[in-house]
Amino acid sequence: MSKIPNPVSSHLAKSVRITYILLGGLFFGLGMLGVILPVLPTTPFLLLALWAFSNGSDTLHHWLYTHKTFGPALQRWHQYRIIPRHAKILIVLSMLGSLIFLGGFSELSWQMTSLVAIVMMIVASYLLTRPSSLPAEDCTE
Repeated sequence: MSKIPNPVSSHLAKSVRITYILLGGLFFGLGMLGVILPVLPTTPFLLLALWAFSNGSDTLHHWLYTHKTFGPALQRWHQYRIIPRHAKILIVLSMLGSLIFLGGFSELSWQMTSLVAIVMMIVASYLLTRPSSLPAEDCTE
């Protein structure tokens, strides 16, 4: 006995796919802004775009994953969780600059600035403990 398709659930599934595609486009756009603006990170937004596209469109996911410029970094992250050394340095220095700005030029309370500093230290710790290059056994190919 075959199952009769439910038009409501198929419409809902299409709406969810469109939402993921729109999110992917938003994250990709923010990532492109990050290419231009040094204070906005590129890679995290591209990773979010890749995730959203994987839920909304196989075509867009494949396009971004195999992109000539962005694909290799996304593939290294996906396969080995690699964050290149230069990216780690740039991210940590950007966070430090942001924290100095917050502490010296914003009107945030010292408690909020401390909370931001703690979050930044946790993020920096995570970043700095990820590998910076391929494992040795994979470099000999």
